[in-house]
Amino acid sequence: MAEPLKHFFDRTLVSRLGASLRSAQPDFPEQPFVSEAARGLDRMELMDRARHIARALRAHLPADYERACGVLHRSLGAPLAGTDAFGLAVFFYLPHVLFVAEYGLDHFEASMALQRELTRRFSAEFSIRAYLERHPEATLERLKIWALDPDPHVRRLVSEGTRPRLPWAPRLRAFQLDPAPVLALLELLRDDPVEYVRRSVANNLNDIGKDHPEVLLATCERWIEGATPERQRLIAHALRSSIKKGDPRAMAVLGFSARPRARVEAAFSPAQVRIGGSVALTVTVQSEAPRHQRLVVDLAVFFLKASGEARPKVFKLRNVELAPDQALEISKTLSFRQHSTRKHYPGEHRLQVLINGAPFEAGAIVVAPATRTG
Repeated sequence: MAEPLKHFFDRTLVSRLGASLRSAQPDFPEQPFVSEAARGLDRMELMDRARHIARALRAHLPADYERACGVLHRSLGAPLAGTDAFGLAVFFYLPHVLFVAEYGLDHFEASMALQRELTRRFSAEFSIRAYLERHPEATLERLKIWALDPDPHVRRLVSEGTRPRLPWAPRLRAFQLDPAPVLALLELLRDDPVEYVRRSVANNLNDIGKDHPEVLLATCERWIEGATPERQRLIAHALRSSIKKGDPRAMAVLGFSARPRARVEAAFSPAQVRIGGSVALTVTVQSEAPRHQRLVVDLAVFFLKASGEARPKVFKLRNVELAPDQALEISKTLSFRQHSTRKHYPGEHRLQVLINGAPFEAGAIVVAPATRTG
């Protein structure tokens, strides 16, 4: 099992950080900083550890905030060379980001300059939100400039930092009420040459659609006109929640039939499983249309809750195009292992195959209590 991310922020990291600051400012009080920043870390959770280190930075960097920014800037390592997976190493800069969010709001220019550099090495999507709330007009104007920045990490910050519902971050209530300022920025990025940026644009649109489904659909209907393959993929990702719900306008944007003609069969083994086990599922979709059909095939599993209520969770299976009478077989493994994010309860779990949002009953799996040990 992977070690919790919070353990990344330990005395070793604090010592590395102290050394980097000493290299940027020879008179930086390295040992007092390390002692204070490491004190009590092992009793804290992830964000509390990062905030504790940020407070120690404030206590030991120059009292003048702009001078402190200069030290932090000079201490930074090289910018990220690509846009692929970065691992945990980039989280080294999380305390820096929280430092800017907490202490820099009265120093706009210095803070924006440091955030641009931080996002090239980690991400400033958490700190920029504080500036969108305190200095909305000035920050939006700066983001408009950054949408044209040569660095894709800076351009991604424009879309990721303005997501109304960014995971693990406070919501941007003003943009939930009126997403127009965000949409103006996304217009600048919809055909960005880097998929890493376009994917963020899609995630932002998906966020907007949770509060304003009409705005999402109207935007995608407009963007699909003359869309490149890259923009088509962006739109498909932006509409993923709407597609799972079977929204007919979303289906139409992506060229999927609102009235699929198909026959569905499902087989699973075993038909009864204990909590902790898994089921191998095979779904066969047979076209019954006289012409080709574009189909979105999803699976809804009605998981039982502690109350006995059944709520569906939709799993993505496949987007396909079937010729007349063509059949397609899709396999999936359903896990009934206990997780912190989903608890399983015994009973009958109904299954539906969703084709372009239309439900086809697919039987049920009986889940039994876990085997007792000891």
